[in-house]
This record gives sequence, structure tokens and C-alpha cells, in this order.
Amino acid sequence: MEIIAGLSINSVGSILTDPPYSSANSLRCSRDVLTSRKYSFRPGKYPEFDGDCRDQRSYLAWSNLWLTKARAKVISSGICCVFSDWRQLPTTTDAIQAAGWVWRGIVPWDKTECARPQRGRYRNQAEYVVWATNGRRPLAGPTAPGVIRCRPPVHRLHMAGKPVDLMSNLLQIMEGPILDPFMGSGSVGVACISIGLPYIVIESNKDYFELSCERLASFYNFNK
Repeated sequence: MEIIAGLSINSVGSILTDPPYSSANSLRCSRDVLTSRKYSFRPGKYPEFDGDCRDQRSYLAWSNLWLTKARAKVISSGICCVFSDWRQLPTTTDAIQAAGWVWRGIVPWDKTECARPQRGRYRNQAEYVVWATNGRRPLAGPTAPGVIRCRPPVHRLHMAGKPVDLMSNLLQIMEGPILDPFMGSGSVGVACISIGLPYIVIESNKDYFELSCERLASFYNFNK
């Protein structure tokens, strides 16, 4: 939030980010569990990540805070896309509107049939992108897909890492610079480099920051 506050007004074209969802944290025992035990079958393979200890009410308050600060830096009509799972979807749509954004809809990410099945239940196959604009947005320019179907990355650097192709699809109608306040393993940055969009990335976890910077530098040098 300190870094966002230091950005100049109108210095951000759009926001595309994947914050820590704090899913299933209604009980204290859930908030105390390591992220690797909630989201990975291989504890210790990936660094733990920050900010996943909030219950739903505090997640709403926190999301409202950073979304409000970020909107003050985004150009008029700029797009904001925030990832969510099914548990936090209602909270995320509330937070984005409370922060003053104009909520425009939801883009489902279909993770394909490779998503983990659960016997006797529907496959938990989708996550969601809540998208909004900073005020009015003209009906002009290209059209982006309303549902994006692509499998999660087979080789990932973050236990909750998203595929670069997913980010590239979402970026089709966005103006740069792109702000990603939760860089993680840098998938948004890689997608921005691949299509030539400037970007601003922020990450509070030192391990992921160093890992992502190395990934972005390698990808940039390879594609020069």
C-alpha cells in the first residue's frame, strides 16, 4: 500500500492481479494453517506466501483498502481485474464496488478436466476474475474472451501460480502500464513482456520477489 500510495496519479493504465484469497478462513484453525498445507500436496516444495490468514470480514476490509488506493492512480476508464475463488467471490465483488470501481462482470477461468476431482462432488474446475472499470468505459476497441479455458501450469514456481496464457488473454483489452500489486511468481509480468506492455509489480515476500525478478529478467533477455 505504501508503494501504491507513492505512484503518480494516472500512472497506471490497468490492474491485473491475483491476491491471496484467504479462502476457507472462517475458523481460527484454518487461519493458522501454512499455505503449503492448504494449497499444495507437497509441503516444502514452494515458499510460503503472505497475507492468507484473514477471515472473510477482514478480507473485505483489506481488499477495500488496497483497491481504493490503487484506483486513485489508474486512468479514467482503466480496467481492474482481480482473481478470486468461489468462496471469496461475493466478498470480492463487494470490495471492488466499495472502493469506487464500476463492477462490469466476471470472467471464469476454466482449468479444464485436469482440475482435481472429488468423489461424489462436482469437479472444482473454475476460478474467477472480477473485473471493473474506473468510471465509464467507451464501447470501442477489441473484444476479449468472456470465458478462458486453459489448464494450470504443469511446471510452476508458486503453489498457486497461474498460466501466462491466461494473463495474456485478459490483457487483450487493457492499457499499460499494468499494475500487479501481488506479483507472486511473475506470470503477469511475463505476459506483459510477451506482448510489449509496460508493467509495475509489487511483492511483499522476499523469496518470491527474488525468484520473480530472476524469471522476468531471463524471459526479457531471451526475447530481446
